[in-house]
Amino acid sequence: MWSPWRSQHLATFEREHVPDGEGSVFSRIAADPENDADHFVLWRGEDVFVVMNLYPYNNGHLLLVPYRQVDSYRDLTADEQTEVAALVDRAMGWLDAALSPDGYNVGMNQGISGGAGIPDHLHIHIVPRWSGDTNFMPVTGETKILPEALHDTYGKLCDAIATERDDTSDTSNA
Repeated sequence: MWSPWRSQHLATFEREHVPDGEGSVFSRIAADPENDADHFVLWRGEDVFVVMNLYPYNNGHLLLVPYRQVDSYRDLTADEQTEVAALVDRAMGWLDAALSPDGYNVGMNQGISGGAGIPDHLHIHIVPRWSGDTNFMPVTGETKILPEALHDTYGKLCDAIATERDDTSDTSNA
């Protein structure tokens, strides 16, 4: 499927938009926990945090981001890789509780030629999917139809995470 609107979005991430020494957009979000709700950060772990994608393919599109800015999965430490793997499972549980998707796309785009929109900071995508959720609008109208505002989905996911915490008595993560 052809999505010409993506090239315009990716062009917004040119290097001159990133102030020198401040790192990627993910590094700046990681360093600003006081504004997690403004950045749609849902959860912070030891080595990885979860943020909603501001330019989602579907509502509930999550990104798992290591705090440490690396550009390759192979550059992650064993602890970071372990946390990512466990977090994929947890995040899918949150999405199940909040949005009840029929399935998922999970993966990463590593490097520019791999399709990474932010190639300097590796991140893993979790995209909830529903039967019949694809249509002609992205191709013909260069627009996507999302049935819910980001703030509404953020609230549902925060509720699902809080419920999980209550169920497991896990108070170590915000």
